[in-house]
Amino acid sequence: MHPIGKIIGGLILILVGLALFALEPFGVSWLTNFIILVTGTIPILLILIGLFIVWLEADELKVEKELEREVEEEKKEKPKTAAKRRTRKRGRKKKTAKEAEKAEENKEEEKPVDEA
Repeated sequence: MHPIGKIIGGLILILVGLALFALEPFGVSWLTNFIILVTGTIPILLILIGLFIVWLEADELKVEKELEREVEEEKKEKPKTAAKRRTRKRGRKKKTAKEAEKAEENKEEEKPVDEA
């Protein structure tokens, strides 16, 4: 459907709605019924919004507690990692005999071979 046709359809619906409120055809008070409908839905909407806020904030508290636990666990693990760092700063780890042999083999393989 062309956009102009949709605009015309929308304007017609607006005019019909306003006429139903203003003229009260068929002996029905549309405006009064609308007010009753709105006043009837307000308590339900307030309950639903309240439930949503309670759920949202309860989840927020749960996430904060989990974050605090993670921070405490990291603090407990931090001294262990600091101790590891101190041992590394003191010097290189001594190589075992096998590691030394492998290092020597790798050095020999890396040397360029003179082709004469």
